[in-house]
Amino acid sequence: MKAVVVGGGLGGVTAAVALRKVGWEVSVLERAPEFGEVGAGVGVMPNAMRALAALGLADEVRRIGTPRVAGGVRDPRGRSLTRVDAAQLEHMVAVHRADLHRVLRSALPEACLVTDTEVRSVDELDADLVVAADGIRSRIRQALFPDTPQPVYAGTTAWRSVTRAEFPPDLEISQTLGPGTEFGVLPLGDGRVCWYAATVAPAGGRSDDEWAEARRLVGDWHHPIPALFDATPPETVIRHDIHELATPLPTYVRGRVALLGDAAHAMTPYLGQGACMAIEDAVVLAAACAKGDVSNALAEYDRQRRPRTQAIAKASRVLGRVGHKLRNPVAVAMRDAAMRAVPARVGVRGMTKYLGWVPPELSLYR
Repeated sequence: MKAVVVGGGLGGVTAAVALRKVGWEVSVLERAPEFGEVGAGVGVMPNAMRALAALGLADEVRRIGTPRVAGGVRDPRGRSLTRVDAAQLEHMVAVHRADLHRVLRSALPEACLVTDTEVRSVDELDADLVVAADGIRSRIRQALFPDTPQPVYAGTTAWRSVTRAEFPPDLEISQTLGPGTEFGVLPLGDGRVCWYAATVAPAGGRSDDEWAEARRLVGDWHHPIPALFDATPPETVIRHDIHELATPLPTYVRGRVALLGDAAHAMTPYLGQGACMAIEDAVVLAAACAKGDVSNALAEYDRQRRPRTQAIAKASRVLGRVGHKLRNPVAVAMRDAAMRAVPARVGVRGMTKYLGWVPPELSLYR
């Protein structure tokens, strides 16, 4: 059985690894001149780590990612809103997107990775299965579902970067919530730190100096935020508006095509599950395809993935509304008080329905 994956990002490459593991022949078509990932860090949540374990790659991701550290949420003055000890939560691994992509590619033969190839129609592809992993602006999704609304601006613009290797290995994973703005810290384990800043703003805004613009927003917040900016080369700061597929698709499959990752369910990042859902998608798709008939496999993939991913997308959207999008001082104070009042263990239990997912077994196609 032969599959063609359109799109060589994290989701597409994971799909290729998973499908090969169950015995499929796979080609990955990437329109860029080379494979790789741009951006900064990504938090690989426990659910996605289990998917990577099913592919035999979790140990390597742990090796290159952050060590086991505590985490928490603070206000801009550094006062704790909630804190989770490392022992309270199954380990999330923070890793640079490029490093995670490299680990995934290492499980694929070079011959199956094809660059400089733009797919305009699935009709031109000779394959039993086409995996559309071509991102939030998916041309394949648009062709298959022309009446479905396109991605919309989620109301937030974000800056991301990675510092130089200047920070201790026990730096906490953290999120700081301010009025209309938040800041996140993901230590990468080698002294570098991935950070992001996000704020409610009109779409399309740009600055001549994005480093300075992000620092203007949060540079006077608590330690180590000013130090992170000092350790960040200004030219590495990336700014992008956050978009989502606010109108859920009626199905993730059509004919021999399966939509995967952002092409199927692009979501806001407030639960940290965007890349994780793509990794889950890949393993579920491969497990279904190991059973043989493609039509039945795609129906099973859609049955499993659509309810879960659309529920998580909705929950992420709601979390954003009660998180950094709050700007009214009274509402912010009430949110902060509520977070302080809820024991961390209760919050951890509340995340179980998202983080407790277990991947299906991957058996060889017969």
